[in-house]
Amino acid sequence: MTIKKLFPYLFLLLSVTIYGQNEKLKEKKDQIKAMKVAFLTNELNLTKDEAEKFWPVYNSYDDKQFELRHQKMKTYAKKLNDGSLDTMSDKEASIFLNQIESTDEELYLIRKKFNAALRNILPPAKILKLRKSEVEFDRKLLHQYRNRTK
Repeated sequence: MTIKKLFPYLFLLLSVTIYGQNEKLKEKKDQIKAMKVAFLTNELNLTKDEAEKFWPVYNSYDDKQFELRHQKMKTYAKKLNDGSLDTMSDKEASIFLNQIESTDEELYLIRKKFNAALRNILPPAKILKLRKSEVEFDRKLLHQYRNRTK
C-alpha cells in the first residue's frame, strides 16, 4: 500500500484518538465540577432561594475565570518553561510581565464583580465560608490526585 492510500486511515485513527482524549478531559472536568457543586452545597448549607440565585452566578464566574486561566496562563506557563526566558531581552521580559499582570488584574476584577453580585444573594458570613470552602475543595482534590498517582 502506498502512503497516499494509508493517509486517510492514519488521519481517521488520529482523529478518533484526539476526539477520545477530548471526551475524557471533558468528562473529567464535568466530574470535578459535580464534586465541587456537591461539596459547596454541603458546606454552605444554602436555602432553596439562595441556591436558585447563587448557582447561576457562581457557574458564570467559575466559567469565566477558568477560561481566562486556561487560555492565557497556559500560554504564559509554556513561555516560562520553554527556555526562552534566558534569551529574552529586557524589553520583551517587560512586555511579558505586563501581560501577566494584566491577566492577574482581569482575574481580580472578575472576582470583585462576583463578590459584588454575591452580596445581593448571600450574607457576608456565607460569602466568607464560600472562599474557605473553595480552598478546602482544591486541597481535597489535590490530595486525591496525589494519592492516585502513588
